[in-house]
Amino acid sequence: MFFTSVVLLCLAVLLAWPVPLLLAHAQWPSRAPGTALVLWQAIALAGGLSMIGAFVTYGLIPFGPNLLTALAELVRHLFEGTLPESANLGHIFALCIAVLFAGHLLLNLVLTFARTERQRSRHLSLINLLSAPMPDRPDTRVLDHPAPVAYCLPGVTRSVTVLSEGLVSLLDSDQLQAVIAHERAHLRQQHHLVLVAFKSWHSALPWFPIANRAETAVGLLVEMLADDQARRVVDDNTLATAIVLVASEGADRPDGSTLEHLHTGDTDAFVGSRVQRLLSPRPPLSVAARIVVLVVSFALLLVPTLLLVII
Repeated sequence: MFFTSVVLLCLAVLLAWPVPLLLAHAQWPSRAPGTALVLWQAIALAGGLSMIGAFVTYGLIPFGPNLLTALAELVRHLFEGTLPESANLGHIFALCIAVLFAGHLLLNLVLTFARTERQRSRHLSLINLLSAPMPDRPDTRVLDHPAPVAYCLPGVTRSVTVLSEGLVSLLDSDQLQAVIAHERAHLRQQHHLVLVAFKSWHSALPWFPIANRAETAVGLLVEMLADDQARRVVDDNTLATAIVLVASEGADRPDGSTLEHLHTGDTDAFVGSRVQRLLSPRPPLSVAARIVVLVVSFALLLVPTLLLVII
Protein backbone atom coordinates (compact mmCIF):
# COMPACT_ATOMS: atom_id res chain seq x y z
CA MET A 1 0.00 0.00 0.00
CA PHE A 2 3.00 2.28 0.31
CA PHE A 3 3.32 2.47 -3.49
CA THR A 4 -0.39 3.32 -3.79
CA SER A 5 -0.02 6.02 -1.18
CA VAL A 6 2.90 7.60 -3.07
CA VAL A 7 1.04 7.50 -6.40
CA LEU A 8 -2.09 9.05 -4.87
CA LEU A 9 -0.02 11.76 -3.20
CA CYS A 10 1.70 12.63 -6.50
CA LEU A 11 -1.68 12.74 -8.25
CA ALA A 12 -3.08 14.95 -5.50
CA VAL A 13 -0.19 17.40 -5.82
CA LEU A 14 -0.60 17.56 -9.60
CA LEU A 15 -4.34 18.19 -9.29
CA ALA A 16 -3.85 20.74 -6.53
CA TRP A 17 -1.45 23.04 -8.35
CA PRO A 18 -0.05 22.65 -11.88
CA VAL A 19 -3.09 21.06 -13.57
CA PRO A 20 -5.71 23.62 -12.45
CA LEU A 21 -3.19 26.41 -13.03
CA LEU A 22 -2.73 25.30 -16.64
CA LEU A 23 -6.47 24.94 -17.13
CA ALA A 24 -7.14 28.40 -15.68
CA HIS A 25 -4.74 29.92 -18.23
CA ALA A 26 -5.92 27.82 -21.18
CA GLN A 27 -7.80 29.47 -24.05
CA TRP A 28 -9.95 26.54 -25.16
CA PRO A 29 -12.51 26.48 -22.27
CA SER A 30 -14.38 29.46 -23.76
CA ARG A 31 -14.89 27.38 -26.91
CA ALA A 32 -16.45 24.52 -24.92
CA PRO A 33 -17.55 25.82 -21.50
CA GLY A 34 -19.67 22.77 -20.70
CA THR A 35 -16.79 20.38 -21.37
CA ALA A 36 -14.40 22.57 -19.37
CA LEU A 37 -16.87 22.61 -16.48
CA VAL A 38 -16.89 18.80 -16.42
CA LEU A 39 -13.08 18.81 -16.31
CA TRP A 40 -12.99 21.31 -13.42
CA GLN A 41 -15.38 19.13 -11.43
CA ALA A 42 -13.31 16.02 -12.15
CA ILE A 43 -10.13 17.81 -11.02
CA ALA A 44 -11.75 18.91 -7.75
CA LEU A 45 -13.24 15.49 -6.95
CA ALA A 46 -10.19 13.48 -8.01
CA GLY A 47 -7.85 15.84 -6.16
CA GLY A 48 -9.79 15.54 -2.91
CA LEU A 49 -10.13 11.76 -3.25
CA SER A 50 -6.42 11.37 -4.02
CA MET A 51 -5.32 13.49 -1.07
CA ILE A 52 -7.56 11.69 1.41
CA GLY A 53 -6.70 8.32 -0.15
CA ALA A 54 -2.96 8.98 0.15
CA PHE A 55 -3.21 9.59 3.89
CA VAL A 56 -5.59 6.67 4.41
CA THR A 57 -3.48 4.11 2.54
CA TYR A 58 -0.28 5.22 4.27
CA GLY A 59 -1.93 5.12 7.67
CA LEU A 60 -3.35 1.65 7.06
CA ILE A 61 -0.06 0.03 6.01
CA PRO A 62 0.47 -1.72 9.41
CA PHE A 63 -3.11 -3.05 9.43
CA GLY A 64 -3.19 -5.15 6.28
CA PRO A 65 -2.12 -5.69 2.65
CA ASN A 66 -5.22 -4.11 1.08
CA LEU A 67 -7.76 -1.45 1.91
CA LEU A 68 -10.69 -3.66 2.94
CA THR A 69 -8.60 -5.98 5.08
CA ALA A 70 -6.78 -3.07 6.68
CA LEU A 71 -10.05 -1.25 7.49
CA ALA A 72 -11.45 -4.39 9.10
CA GLU A 73 -8.28 -4.78 11.16
CA LEU A 74 -8.38 -1.14 12.14
CA VAL A 75 -11.93 -1.52 13.46
CA ARG A 76 -10.93 -4.63 15.41
CA HIS A 77 -7.94 -2.88 16.98
CA LEU A 78 -10.08 0.14 17.87
CA PHE A 79 -12.54 -2.05 19.75
CA GLU A 80 -9.73 -3.94 21.47
CA GLY A 81 -7.76 -0.77 22.24
CA THR A 82 -4.58 -2.13 20.67
CA LEU A 83 -2.23 -1.30 17.81
CA PRO A 84 -0.15 -3.51 15.49
CA GLU A 85 3.51 -3.71 16.44
CA SER A 86 4.59 -2.04 13.19
CA ALA A 87 2.28 0.96 13.67
CA ASN A 88 4.03 4.19 14.53
CA LEU A 89 3.14 7.82 15.14
CA GLY A 90 3.36 8.63 11.43
CA HIS A 91 0.67 6.08 10.54
CA ILE A 92 -1.68 7.29 13.26
CA PHE A 93 -1.07 10.91 12.29
CA ALA A 94 -1.86 10.14 8.62
CA LEU A 95 -5.17 8.49 9.56
CA CYS A 96 -6.11 11.44 11.77
CA ILE A 97 -5.30 13.90 8.96
CA ALA A 98 -7.43 11.90 6.52
CA VAL A 99 -10.42 11.86 8.87
CA LEU A 100 -10.09 15.54 9.75
CA PHE A 101 -9.61 16.65 6.14
CA ALA A 102 -12.53 14.58 4.84
CA GLY A 103 -14.75 15.73 7.69
CA HIS A 104 -13.74 19.35 7.15
CA LEU A 105 -14.59 19.23 3.43
CA LEU A 106 -17.91 17.43 3.91
CA LEU A 107 -19.01 19.57 6.85
CA ASN A 108 -18.11 22.74 4.97
CA LEU A 109 -20.11 21.55 1.96
CA VAL A 110 -23.18 20.83 4.11
CA LEU A 111 -22.91 24.14 5.97
CA THR A 112 -22.37 26.14 2.76
CA PHE A 113 -25.36 24.48 1.10
CA ALA A 114 -27.58 25.00 4.17
CA ARG A 115 -26.49 28.62 4.58
CA THR A 116 -27.03 29.34 0.89
CA GLU A 117 -30.49 27.75 0.89
CA ARG A 118 -31.47 29.71 4.00
CA GLN A 119 -30.35 32.96 2.41
CA ARG A 120 -32.21 32.15 -0.80
CA SER A 121 -35.39 31.36 1.12
CA ARG A 122 -35.23 34.70 2.98
CA HIS A 123 -34.43 36.53 -0.23
CA LEU A 124 -37.36 34.92 -2.03
CA SER A 125 -39.71 35.94 0.77
CA LEU A 126 -38.53 39.55 0.46
CA ILE A 127 -38.81 39.46 -3.32
CA ASN A 128 -42.42 38.25 -3.08
CA LEU A 129 -43.20 41.20 -0.80
CA LEU A 130 -41.32 43.91 -2.68
CA SER A 131 -41.89 42.96 -6.31
CA ALA A 132 -44.71 42.28 -8.76
CA PRO A 133 -44.98 39.52 -11.35
CA MET A 134 -44.08 40.52 -14.88
CA PRO A 135 -47.08 40.45 -17.25
CA ASP A 136 -47.25 37.14 -19.16
CA ARG A 137 -44.23 35.86 -17.18
CA PRO A 138 -45.43 34.54 -13.78
CA ASP A 139 -41.96 33.24 -12.87
CA THR A 140 -40.37 36.65 -13.44
CA ARG A 141 -40.62 39.33 -10.74
CA VAL A 142 -39.98 43.04 -11.21
CA LEU A 143 -38.47 45.16 -8.43
CA ASP A 144 -39.23 48.86 -8.19
CA HIS A 145 -35.58 49.96 -8.25
CA PRO A 146 -33.80 52.35 -10.63
CA ALA A 147 -30.54 50.37 -10.90
CA PRO A 148 -30.42 47.80 -13.74
CA VAL A 149 -30.44 44.44 -11.95
CA ALA A 150 -31.09 40.90 -13.17
CA TYR A 151 -30.53 37.63 -11.35
CA CYS A 152 -32.18 34.28 -10.67
CA LEU A 153 -33.28 32.73 -7.39
CA PRO A 154 -33.26 28.92 -7.60
CA GLY A 155 -35.48 27.09 -5.15
CA VAL A 156 -36.46 23.54 -4.27
CA THR A 157 -40.13 24.02 -5.16
CA ARG A 158 -40.11 27.34 -7.02
CA SER A 159 -37.50 29.36 -8.88
CA VAL A 160 -37.87 32.94 -10.07
CA THR A 161 -36.06 35.42 -12.28
CA VAL A 162 -35.74 38.89 -10.75
CA LEU A 163 -35.51 42.07 -12.82
CA SER A 164 -35.56 45.70 -11.77
CA GLU A 165 -37.62 48.54 -13.20
CA GLY A 166 -34.33 50.21 -14.08
CA LEU A 167 -33.36 47.23 -16.22
CA VAL A 168 -36.73 46.99 -17.94
CA SER A 169 -36.65 50.68 -18.85
CA LEU A 170 -32.98 50.58 -19.93
CA LEU A 171 -33.13 47.66 -22.35
CA ASP A 172 -35.13 47.27 -25.51
CA SER A 173 -37.34 44.23 -26.01
CA ASP A 174 -34.67 42.05 -27.66
CA GLN A 175 -32.06 42.89 -25.04
CA LEU A 176 -34.53 42.18 -22.26
CA GLN A 177 -35.38 38.86 -23.87
CA ALA A 178 -31.66 38.03 -23.95
CA VAL A 179 -31.25 38.79 -20.24
CA ILE A 180 -34.28 36.69 -19.30
CA ALA A 181 -33.06 33.78 -21.43
CA HIS A 182 -29.64 34.02 -19.78
CA GLU A 183 -31.07 33.92 -16.25
CA ARG A 184 -33.46 31.09 -17.05
CA ALA A 185 -30.56 29.08 -18.44
CA HIS A 186 -28.91 29.31 -15.01
CA LEU A 187 -32.07 27.90 -13.43
CA ARG A 188 -32.65 25.21 -16.04
CA GLN A 189 -29.07 23.93 -15.94
CA GLN A 190 -28.85 24.06 -12.12
CA HIS A 191 -25.69 26.15 -12.14
CA HIS A 192 -26.19 27.11 -8.49
CA LEU A 193 -25.34 23.55 -7.39
CA VAL A 194 -21.96 23.65 -9.13
CA LEU A 195 -21.24 27.13 -7.79
CA VAL A 196 -22.10 26.09 -4.22
CA ALA A 197 -19.70 23.14 -4.45
CA PHE A 198 -16.79 25.31 -5.58
CA LYS A 199 -17.70 28.04 -3.12
CA SER A 200 -17.56 25.40 -0.40
CA TRP A 201 -14.13 24.26 -1.60
CA HIS A 202 -12.85 27.83 -1.49
CA SER A 203 -14.43 28.41 1.92
CA ALA A 204 -12.88 25.21 3.29
CA LEU A 205 -9.42 26.14 1.97
CA PRO A 206 -9.34 29.98 1.90
CA TRP A 207 -5.53 29.98 2.08
CA PHE A 208 -5.30 27.74 -1.00
CA PRO A 209 -4.92 29.97 -4.11
CA ILE A 210 -6.10 27.29 -6.56
CA ALA A 211 -9.46 27.06 -4.75
CA ASN A 212 -10.05 30.75 -5.43
CA ARG A 213 -8.88 30.40 -9.02
CA ALA A 214 -11.17 27.40 -9.55
CA GLU A 215 -14.21 29.22 -8.15
CA THR A 216 -13.52 32.19 -10.44
CA ALA A 217 -13.01 30.02 -13.53
CA VAL A 218 -16.15 28.00 -12.87
CA GLY A 219 -18.15 31.19 -12.29
CA LEU A 220 -17.10 32.48 -15.72
CA LEU A 221 -17.87 29.15 -17.39
CA VAL A 222 -21.45 29.04 -16.10
CA GLU A 223 -21.95 32.61 -17.34
CA MET A 224 -20.73 31.54 -20.77
CA LEU A 225 -23.05 28.52 -20.74
CA ALA A 226 -25.99 30.80 -19.97
CA ASP A 227 -24.84 33.18 -22.71
CA ASP A 228 -24.86 30.29 -25.18
CA GLN A 229 -28.51 29.63 -24.35
CA ALA A 230 -29.37 33.31 -24.78
CA ARG A 231 -27.62 33.28 -28.18
CA ARG A 232 -30.33 30.93 -29.39
CA VAL A 233 -32.87 33.67 -28.78
CA VAL A 234 -31.07 36.83 -29.94
CA ASP A 235 -28.01 37.70 -31.99
CA ASP A 236 -24.59 38.04 -30.39
CA ASN A 237 -24.39 41.83 -30.71
CA THR A 238 -27.72 42.29 -28.91
CA LEU A 239 -26.64 40.01 -26.08
CA ALA A 240 -23.25 41.73 -25.79
CA THR A 241 -24.91 45.15 -25.65
CA ALA A 242 -27.30 43.97 -22.94
CA ILE A 243 -24.40 42.58 -20.89
CA VAL A 244 -22.48 45.85 -21.10
CA LEU A 245 -25.51 48.00 -20.30
CA VAL A 246 -26.28 45.99 -17.19
CA ALA A 247 -22.62 45.92 -16.10
CA SER A 248 -22.18 49.67 -16.59
CA GLU A 249 -25.59 50.42 -15.04
CA GLY A 250 -26.57 52.18 -18.22
CA ALA A 251 -24.03 54.96 -17.77
CA ASP A 252 -23.02 54.86 -21.43
CA ARG A 253 -24.98 53.22 -24.19
CA PRO A 254 -22.23 51.45 -26.13
CA ASP A 255 -21.87 51.56 -29.87
CA GLY A 256 -20.13 48.92 -31.97
CA SER A 257 -16.70 50.48 -31.59
CA THR A 258 -17.00 50.66 -27.79
CA LEU A 259 -18.06 47.03 -27.61
CA GLU A 260 -15.13 45.83 -29.65
CA HIS A 261 -12.64 47.50 -27.29
CA LEU A 262 -14.22 46.52 -24.00
CA HIS A 263 -11.61 43.87 -23.30
CA THR A 264 -8.94 46.58 -23.02
CA GLY A 265 -10.07 47.39 -19.47
CA ASP A 266 -13.28 49.46 -19.40
CA THR A 267 -15.12 46.76 -17.46
CA ASP A 268 -14.39 43.79 -15.20
CA ALA A 269 -12.75 40.60 -16.41
CA PHE A 270 -15.98 38.59 -16.42
CA VAL A 271 -17.85 41.04 -18.61
CA GLY A 272 -14.85 41.68 -20.85
CA SER A 273 -14.29 37.96 -21.48
CA ARG A 274 -17.96 37.34 -22.21
CA VAL A 275 -18.31 40.31 -24.56
CA GLN A 276 -15.09 39.51 -26.41
CA ARG A 277 -16.29 35.93 -26.86
CA LEU A 278 -19.56 37.17 -28.37
CA LEU A 279 -18.09 39.83 -30.65
CA SER A 280 -15.04 37.84 -31.79
CA PRO A 281 -16.37 34.29 -31.77
CA ARG A 282 -13.91 31.46 -32.17
CA PRO A 283 -14.93 28.12 -33.67
CA PRO A 284 -16.30 25.62 -31.14
CA LEU A 285 -13.95 22.95 -29.89
CA SER A 286 -14.01 19.96 -32.22
CA VAL A 287 -15.97 16.86 -31.29
CA ALA A 288 -12.74 14.84 -31.10
CA ALA A 289 -11.17 17.35 -28.69
CA ARG A 290 -14.29 17.35 -26.53
CA ILE A 291 -14.23 13.56 -26.36
CA VAL A 292 -10.56 13.64 -25.32
CA VAL A 293 -11.32 16.10 -22.51
CA LEU A 294 -14.26 14.00 -21.31
CA VAL A 295 -12.14 10.83 -21.38
CA VAL A 296 -9.44 12.61 -19.36
CA SER A 297 -12.10 13.77 -16.88
CA PHE A 298 -13.39 10.22 -16.49
CA ALA A 299 -9.84 8.88 -16.12
CA LEU A 300 -9.07 11.42 -13.39
CA LEU A 301 -11.94 10.02 -11.34
CA LEU A 302 -11.26 6.41 -12.26
CA VAL A 303 -7.54 6.25 -11.43
CA PRO A 304 -7.70 7.10 -7.70
CA THR A 305 -10.84 4.96 -7.34
CA LEU A 306 -9.17 1.93 -8.88
CA LEU A 307 -5.99 2.46 -6.88
CA LEU A 308 -8.01 2.38 -3.68
CA VAL A 309 -10.10 -0.61 -4.76
CA ILE A 310 -7.45 -2.91 -6.21
CA ILE A 311 -4.71 -2.49 -3.57
